Amino acid sequence: MTALYFGGDYNPEQWSPEVWKEDIALMRRAGVNLVTVGVFAWSSLEPEPGRYEFGWLDQVLDLLHDGGIQVDLATPTASPPPWFSLRHPDALPVRADGTRLTHGSRDTYCACAPAYREAAAGIARVLAERYSEHPALAMWHVHNEYGTTCYCDHAAAAFRLWLQDRYGDLDRLNAAWTTAFWSQGYARWDEIQPPRATQYLVNPTQALDFRRFWSDELLSAFREQKTILRSFGRDLPITTNFVFGDWVPVNHARWAAEVDLVAIDHYPGSAGIGAEEQTAFGADLARSWAGGRSWLLMEQAAGTLNDGHRLHTKEPGRMARHSLSHLARGSRGALFFQWRASRGGAEMFHSAMVPHAGAESRRFAELAEFGASLPRLAELEGSAVEADVAILWDAEAWWAMQSTHLPSSDLDYLAAVKAAHRRFWAAGIGVDLAAPDADLSAYRLVVVPSLYLVSDRAAASIARYVEGGGRLLVTYFSGIVNEDAQVRLGGYPGAFSEVLGIRVEEFYPVDEVGLRSGGRGRVWSEQVDLAGAEAVDRYSGGVLDGSPAITRNEYGEGVAWYVSTQLEDAAYESLVEQVVRDAGIDPPELPAGVELVRRRTGESAWTILINHSAVAVELPIEGYELLSGTQVVSPLRLAAGGQAVVRA
Repeated sequence: MTALYFGGDYNPEQWSPEVWKEDIALMRRAGVNLVTVGVFAWSSLEPEPGRYEFGWLDQVLDLLHDGGIQVDLATPTASPPPWFSLRHPDALPVRADGTRLTHGSRDTYCACAPAYREAAAGIARVLAERYSEHPALAMWHVHNEYGTTCYCDHAAAAFRLWLQDRYGDLDRLNAAWTTAFWSQGYARWDEIQPPRATQYLVNPTQALDFRRFWSDELLSAFREQKTILRSFGRDLPITTNFVFGDWVPVNHARWAAEVDLVAIDHYPGSAGIGAEEQTAFGADLARSWAGGRSWLLMEQAAGTLNDGHRLHTKEPGRMARHSLSHLARGSRGALFFQWRASRGGAEMFHSAMVPHAGAESRRFAELAEFGASLPRLAELEGSAVEADVAILWDAEAWWAMQSTHLPSSDLDYLAAVKAAHRRFWAAGIGVDLAAPDADLSAYRLVVVPSLYLVSDRAAASIARYVEGGGRLLVTYFSGIVNEDAQVRLGGYPGAFSEVLGIRVEEFYPVDEVGLRSGGRGRVWSEQVDLAGAEAVDRYSGGVLDGSPAITRNEYGEGVAWYVSTQLEDAAYESLVEQVVRDAGIDPPELPAGVELVRRRTGESAWTILINHSAVAVELPIEGYELLSGTQVVSPLRLAAGGQAVVRA
C-alpha cells in the first residue's frame, strides 16, 4: 500500500544547524515523510559565479535520510542570486510599459534571456551531479510556480520565432490577427513586437498569442532542466508546482503530459465558505490535468486564509478539512508552505507547520494529529473519483476573455466556471474539468460555461456528444469566436447555434433582469430567437420582456440547454436540478454544508464526507470508517466540522 505524502517546503538555509536537529525530531513527531528542499536556495548554493557551497545541504540531506524523511529536491531557478542580476542586467524582466525591474524579490529573470537559461541549466546540472544518487532523494522539483512573463527584446525575438513556427508566413498571421484593422498589417517579421503598452487597445489575437507563446517558452525552460536531471541515471519522478491565477500564462492541461506527477499549489482567496468551494475546484482541476490519475498538493497554508486584504486564521479543524478535500479528489498527500515560519523576509507572516509560537501550539498539534491519520487513508490511492459531469475548461478561452475589448467588463470566464462547479459541489455530484475537444462520451452531462473561444474541432466534438445521446448545458457568451479570436459570423452563439436550436442577434448587458419563473439574472442578457428549441423560461420586464431566456433543444439522440443570462444562485440551483434529472443523474440527499466525494476501484468503494456546517448531521450510510477505525451502522452521525471516510 502506497504511503501518502505529508510535509512541506523546508528552508534550512534560513536556520542554524542546531535548529536542523530540532526540525528532524519535530518532523518525526508530526509524521512528516517528505519535504521539499532548496526552492529558493540559489544564493546559498552558489554565492559567487562557479563557487558552490554544498556542505550545509549535504548535512541537511543526511539528517533527513537518517530521520526516515524523503526529499523532493528543487532546482532554485525561480530566484537568481544578486550576482547574476548584476552581471546580466539584460536578463531582468521588463513590464509591458517598458519598465525594467530590479533585483530584490523572487522571479527577477526573463526566461528568454540566454544568460538566464544557461545559468539555470548550470545549477540544475551541478545539483544532479552531486545528489542524484543520494538515498534521501525521492523526486526532483524543477523551479517554482512557472508564470513569470517579460516584454524585453529577448522575449520579442523569441516571440517572433514562435509566430513563424505557428503561422508559417505573414499572410496567415495577418489574416489571423485581422491586421487590416487599424493599419496593423505586417510586411516583415521584425516589425512584430510583444503586446506592449500602447495608445489604446491592443490587438486581442496578438495578446492571446503572446500568452500561448509564454506557455510554450516556459515549458521549453522546464524541459531543459528535466532533460539534465533525467540524464543522471535514477528514474525518479520529475515535477514542478503548478500555480493557478489570472497572471499565469501557463496552459497546465498541456503541461501535464510533461511532468511525471502533476503537483499544485493552492491558496483560497476567501475566508468564508468560498474557501471550501475553491479548494474542491482546485483539486478537481488538478485531477483533470492529471487525466484522472493521482496528483499531489505541493503547497497550501497551514493556518491562514488570505482574502487579499488580511490573513484570516483557520479555525480548529479547517486545515484538516481542506486537506481531506484534496485527498478525496485524488491527491497523493498534503504538503504545506512552509515547515517553519520565517523570522524575517517578505513572507514572515505566511503561516507554517511550525509557527512563530513553536511546536507547543494548537496549530502544530493539529498538524501532528492529521499526519497520524494519513496512513489510515492510504488505501484510497489508485482508486478513481466518480464523476458524472464534465465542466469544460480551457486556459486559452480564459485568456481571450481577459481582453479589454469585450462588450462588458463584467464578463468573467473563470467566475462562470466556478459558479457551475459550485452548484454540483453543493449537490454532491462528482465533476471533472475537461478540455473542450476531449472525448466526452463517458459523461452523463457536459456543462459549457461562457466558453467564449471555441475551435472548430471542439465544436464538432461537443455536437457529436449531444447527437449521440449526451446532455449539454451551455451558458451565455459561449461559442462567440474561433481559435484566432475572430467572431463566428451569422449570429451568436456561432459554434453552438445548430446544436442549441437558437440564434442570437443582439447582446444586452444589464445590472439585473427578471425571469417569469421568479428567478433573477445579472450582468448579461440576449435577444434569443428560437430555431427549433423550446423556451423553458422567458425574460420578465424590460426591453426583452417575453423573449426566451432559457431554452431546451432535442438534437440527435441528445438534449442541449441554453442559458442566456448569469443566473443568481437560487435560479441556477433550480435549473441544475432540472438538467440533472433530465440527464438521469441521481444526486445524494445531502444536508446543507456537507461535501461528498465517491471513489471506486474494482469491487471496493469509498464515500468521503466533510461537514463544513456548524451543526451535527446524520446520513444514511454504513460501512467501515477509516479515520476512526470503526464499523458504522446507518445513520452515520457527523459532528459539526466532522469528517468520515467510509468503505462500503
